Amino acid sequence: MTTRLLISQSTNPLFNLAVEDAIFRSMDPAQKVLFLWRNDNTVVIGRGQNPWKECNTKKMEEDGITLARRSSGGGAVFHDLGNTNFTFMAGKPEYDKSISTNIILKALGLLGIDAESSGRNDLIVKVGDEIRKISGSAYRETLDRGFHHGTLLINVDFTKLGNYLNPDPKKLQAKGITSVRSRVANLQEFDVTLDHEKLCAAIQKVFFDQFGEAKTVELISEDNPPNIPGFSDQYEKQQSWEWNFGQALQFSHELSERFSWGGVEIHLDIIRGGLITKAKIFTDSLFVEPFEQLATRLIDCHYRPADLKAALEDVGKDFPDFNIPWQEFSRWFIAEIK
Repeated sequence: MTTRLLISQSTNPLFNLAVEDAIFRSMDPAQKVLFLWRNDNTVVIGRGQNPWKECNTKKMEEDGITLARRSSGGGAVFHDLGNTNFTFMAGKPEYDKSISTNIILKALGLLGIDAESSGRNDLIVKVGDEIRKISGSAYRETLDRGFHHGTLLINVDFTKLGNYLNPDPKKLQAKGITSVRSRVANLQEFDVTLDHEKLCAAIQKVFFDQFGEAKTVELISEDNPPNIPGFSDQYEKQQSWEWNFGQALQFSHELSERFSWGGVEIHLDIIRGGLITKAKIFTDSLFVEPFEQLATRLIDCHYRPADLKAALEDVGKDFPDFNIPWQEFSRWFIAEIK
C-alpha cells in the first residue's frame, strides 16, 4: 500500500505528536502518508524554542493547558478543538511541500473558500485589501523523507492566544527561535457551517483523488493505538519533562524580590537538558548563610519546581531560626520559575 491515511479520534497532543513522529521514523519511504488530528487546549512549541520565553507557563499550569514540543522547527502555536491539524509525509524525491499545500488548498476550494499560499509557511485568505492567515506550517526532513504539518483555524478562541503565548514579564534571556505573531482569521468567518469533520472529509477526498489508491482510513485513539513500530517509546518520550521543557537551548534567568526581612536577587544559567550550571544569589538579609548554601545546592539541579523545592527544603532544614522567611522565599521562588 503506497498511501496511508490516519485520523486521530484523540485530542491528547502528547499522543498525537507521538503518533506523528513514530510514523515518520518507521514509514516506508515509498509511502505517502496523511495524518489528520486535533488537540485540546495546548501550546505547541518548535523543537528549538524555550517554553519559558515563549509561553506564560504559570498561567498555563493554572488553567490546565498542556505544553507539547514538536520535532519540527518554527514558532509556538495555540491549539484547541477549533483547530484541524494535518501532516503529510513522503519519501524523497517524491516529497514536496507544494504537493501537500495544494491538497489543502484544493480541499478548501471544495468547501468554497478561496485560499492561497503565502511565503514558505502560511495559507491566507484575502478579504478586500486585508490579508488574513488561516494556517501556519512547519517542516522536517531527513536524508530519505520529509514531512509538512500545519494547523487550520476553524473556530479557535483567539483570546487564549494572548493568555498563553505571551510569557510572564521576566528578565529571561534565551537563545532560540522566537514566534512571530500574524493577523489571523477563523475559517468559519467564510463558512459558518464548517467544522472539523467536514474539513477532514474534504482533505481526505482530495488526498485519495490525487493518488488514486483504495479509500481506506485508519481511525486511531489511545484506546485503539496505531500499529507503528516504536510508538510506545515515542509516546513515553513525548510525555516527559526532559523533552517538552528540558530541550530548551541555553538561557539565563534573573529574578528579584523584596521581602519585609530583606531583598533577594538571583542569577541562574541553564543549559540544554534543563540543568542549572551557575547560580548566584545576592541578599541584604541578616541571614546570608542559607542563600549561600542554596546557590551551591542549585548547581546541577533541574530547572523545574519539584527539583527546586527539594533543594529549598534541604537547605531550610539547616536554618530552623529562619524558617518563616525561608518558607516565604521558597513559595515565591517556585512560583517564579513555573
